[in-house]
Amino acid sequence: MDFRTIVPVQTSDFHLTHADKLMILGSCFAENIGKQLQESGFMTTVNPFGVLYNPASVGMDLQRLLQNQSFRDEELVEYEGLYHSFSHHSLFSGTDRKKTLENINRSFDNAETALREASCLIITFGTAWVYALPSTDQIVANCHKLPEDRFLRRRLSVDEIEYFYTDLLEMLFEANPDLNVLFTVSPIRHMKDGFHENTISKATLHLAIEGLCESFDRAHYYPAFELLMDDLRDYRYYAEDMVHPSPAAQRYIWEHFSDTFFQKSTKEIVRQVQQVHKAMQHKPFHPEDEAYKGFAKKNIANIEILSVTAPELDLSEERAFFEHILSN
Repeated sequence: MDFRTIVPVQTSDFHLTHADKLMILGSCFAENIGKQLQESGFMTTVNPFGVLYNPASVGMDLQRLLQNQSFRDEELVEYEGLYHSFSHHSLFSGTDRKKTLENINRSFDNAETALREASCLIITFGTAWVYALPSTDQIVANCHKLPEDRFLRRRLSVDEIEYFYTDLLEMLFEANPDLNVLFTVSPIRHMKDGFHENTISKATLHLAIEGLCESFDRAHYYPAFELLMDDLRDYRYYAEDMVHPSPAAQRYIWEHFSDTFFQKSTKEIVRQVQQVHKAMQHKPFHPEDEAYKGFAKKNIANIEILSVTAPELDLSEERAFFEHILSN
């Protein structure tokens, strides 16, 4: 007798290889998958606007990338000595107005190129609840700790999300005919919204994504939400805050993701790249010892073999890491 409700792997209609270029936008769950992909050798741009939680903010930033509309000085907002953008996470906030804008637009320019070249765009929705500026009805990606009375809080409807993303997906597929868009719903509960409110919010996101996937052949859904909420339905798989997934849960979801989108040859490259990264985390007792230099030479040799078998990989940073050991 099984004491789990296992979410089965359904092999995707399209596969991801190291020749693909990926872009990921959305909640902190998107950051988890993005980090795993980067550490597995995939060319991946992760959250060029910082963590974004609601579909409207993700969509408006994507729309802006498609139209190549970089940010203007007058769009920055100053509060308590920091300059913020309502289209970005506070990671981009800074004390120097000019440098803050330069940092925002540097990331924007890189993201514009990445989106144009991407073969897969992964979007993770976190919540349907949004905060908007009363004067303009502009939905903000982050309130940046400004007083709550400066915003109006409301929940996006299924129709609002579907209507906006229908136009957006048409624009994306016209600009990039080879693109696949993969939607996920973050399994991380937004407890500040309230228990029932969070449930309604997640249901709204699911219904909107279902409608979009029915309308577009190259729009897909990945069940990250179900993996944590149904398959790993045990607090052993949560972090200490009882909201975020534990490292074990993250590994389980990554393995499921790999089985869904990677073929056997891709999995083998992933295994070898991860071995190199694991070696980079090794902390020797005696860094000056010849044995450690031999360890570095062995990993450089492994990188050279990988570069021949998978020439699409960019392992320049990994190579430089071990060459630095030899130069000391």
